[in-house]
Amino acid sequence: MSKKQVKAYFNELQEAALREQLLALYEKFPEVKEYYDFAVAPKEDKLILQAKEKISKEYFPLNGRRPKARRSKANAYIKKFRLLGMDPSLLADFMGFNLELMQTFVREKRVADAFYKSMSVSFTEWITYCVQQGIWPEHKNRVLKSFEEARDYPFFEKFEAALDIVD
Repeated sequence: MSKKQVKAYFNELQEAALREQLLALYEKFPEVKEYYDFAVAPKEDKLILQAKEKISKEYFPLNGRRPKARRSKANAYIKKFRLLGMDPSLLADFMGFNLELMQTFVREKRVADAFYKSMSVSFTEWITYCVQQGIWPEHKNRVLKSFEEARDYPFFEKFEAALDIVD
């Protein structure tokens, strides 16, 4: 069904019927519920805090289990927050938190080279997002601190190349 057809269908509905359909969607689909919960009462700080806690447990589990250290978990939150339309500064803060957590993990654990590559991708995405959103100046010092820590990493040239985005 095309967008035009959907618009025509909505135009035919009475306002009460349209409200009933929206409420049914809200109750039936978790994604719709999440969207409207965010749209009506964003509570961005709470969402960020919950995500930070879950990502922290990914690298440093509280129960002594082996860390999974999956970058994909943070990426899923980043994608979700973008879809919800979260404040760019809060999202950039979360991206920075994720990279700093990865760097803390590297200081404490031995990791494969692929992990360093993954970190460089996160670093590049963080810088790109800050520049695209026009918030680079407020995150610059934090980014440069992470950059300095990366000097001894394999694939450091990827971190250097990421800074070229800013120039």
